[in-house]
Amino acid sequence: MDTKRCAVDGWVDAIPAPGPRGTATFDLIVRPADADTLPEDAPDTVVSCTTAATGIVHELLHGIQPGDLLRVTGTLLQPSVPSEPARLTVDALEVLDTALIPVLGEMVLDRYGDYIVIFGANTDKVPVFTAGGQWVGLADNPDAITRLIDIHERVHGGDA
Repeated sequence: MDTKRCAVDGWVDAIPAPGPRGTATFDLIVRPADADTLPEDAPDTVVSCTTAATGIVHELLHGIQPGDLLRVTGTLLQPSVPSEPARLTVDALEVLDTALIPVLGEMVLDRYGDYIVIFGANTDKVPVFTAGGQWVGLADNPDAITRLIDIHERVHGGDA
């Protein structure tokens, strides 16, 4: 297997997942620089990424969502079997662009660090949960979300 140091720009394919021993894994969809000259049905390249860097793992698991454009730097391991994806061990991550907020009918989910909020089209009140699904409270309006989160963190010692 051949390895080399490189930087790769690509879109996050799915929600990054926790891995063994404090790691995180995710796939990047990478398009070549000359994508405009390729046939429309040309496949994109998938790069399987993993990292054990604490700060990067935290960002991946709490701040990155599908569709975010990232630049990752690390050691690329070319597979010995051509049908397998390349693997990149990430030691640096930069968010180049964030994905649009997904709209689910008349409801929008958004992330505030370790918290999830739900915006409804017919109400100003905003339910707030931890990323783990624990109920935090109901903010009276979108401007009150950070106040509610601050109170929750003071009461619970920052455990989201």
